[in-house]
Amino acid sequence: MPDGQRVAHLAEFSTTVPGLLALADWLKSYGVAHVAMEATGVYWLPVWHILEDDFELTLCNAAHVKNVPGRKTDVSDAAWLCQLMEAGLLRGSFVAPKPQRRLRALTRYRKTQIAERQREANRLHKALEDTGIKLDCVATDILGVSGRAMLDALVAGTTDPEILAELAKGKLRAKIPALREALQGRFEPHNALIIGAILSHLDFLDEQINQLSDAIEAELGPTGQAAVTLAATIPASQTAPLR
Repeated sequence: MPDGQRVAHLAEFSTTVPGLLALADWLKSYGVAHVAMEATGVYWLPVWHILEDDFELTLCNAAHVKNVPGRKTDVSDAAWLCQLMEAGLLRGSFVAPKPQRRLRALTRYRKTQIAERQREANRLHKALEDTGIKLDCVATDILGVSGRAMLDALVAGTTDPEILAELAKGKLRAKIPALREALQGRFEPHNALIIGAILSHLDFLDEQINQLSDAIEAELGPTGQAAVTLAATIPASQTAPLR
C-alpha cells in the first residue's frame, strides 16, 4: 500500500481452463511477476501450463513447507507460500521445458506399452503351455514370421501338426520333424479364443509402439537423433546411475 503496509488479496478460482485463465488475468491485474505453488500429485500441471508463459513460476515440494503450524486450508496455504516467497525461503523443483516434457511424455508412455507387450507375450507362452503345444521349445521366437503363421493357423482352426509344420520359413524348416512333434496338443475352441485375443492385442501394441516411436523421432529432429546416436555409443560401465 502507499503507506508501506502489506495487504493480502485472496481469491479462489476453479481448476478448469476458464477458471485458470481468470486466475492469470487476476494475477496480471496486480502486476504479479512471481508465482509459487505446491507440487501435489499431478494437480499442479494444468496450473503450470496456463501460467508458465506469463509468470516466473516456482514449484515447491510440499514436504518442505508442510510442517508449519496454523495452516488449516488451501487458502491459508497459499497465503503462507506467498510470505515464504517474499522472504526468499522457497526452493523450486526442476520442471523441464516444454519440448522436454513432450518428449518425456512420449518416451514414458512408449516404455509402458513395451512393458505391456512383454507381459502379453508372457501370457501367450502360458496359454500355449495349457494346450500342450511346445512351439517355444523349437522356435526361438514364436512371434517371428514362422511362429506367427503357425499361431494364426491354429486360431483359424488348423490343428494338424503336419500342415502347421510346413508353415516354417527359412532356417526353421530344418526343424520340421521337431515342429511336428511340438505342435501336437489339445487346442480347443476356448484356447483359440484366448490366443486369438492375445495376438490381436499384440498387434495393437506393436502399432501403438511404432506410432509413438515415429512421434519421438519427429520430436527429436535431426539434432536430437544425432545426440541419441552419440549417447548410445557410451559403454554402460561409464555411465552414472540414474537418480
